[in-house]
Amino acid sequence: MIVEVESNDNCDTSFFARFKEAGPARPVIQVRIYDRNPAGEWCWVTGWGDDDQAPTCPAYARPVEDSGSGLAYLVYGGLYGLRFKPVHLDEPWSLESPQQWGDAYLSLADDRDLRYAE
Repeated sequence: MIVEVESNDNCDTSFFARFKEAGPARPVIQVRIYDRNPAGEWCWVTGWGDDDQAPTCPAYARPVEDSGSGLAYLVYGGLYGLRFKPVHLDEPWSLESPQQWGDAYLSLADDRDLRYAE
């Protein structure tokens, strides 16, 4: 599978990579991220697209082969990557919010760091 994200207002850097799939993709709504808090922080996640009126789209997690750790969980979304916000934050998705941030993709080592859509 190929993940390609163009540089945009949600994600400053472009990204292009190929991954070897190790299982099916599943819609995901929350992820535990360790970047801002070493103990982990649960965040809402959505895909981000190029439609100004409705930029959100589904985010997916898929097991992929990782040469360093054997298996990883790749979280990916729209043309413009992923958007995150802490689960305690009750506000609409917005590029203007300082509490939200974007990234091209996310790689997690453990599926316990994923909460899937029902």
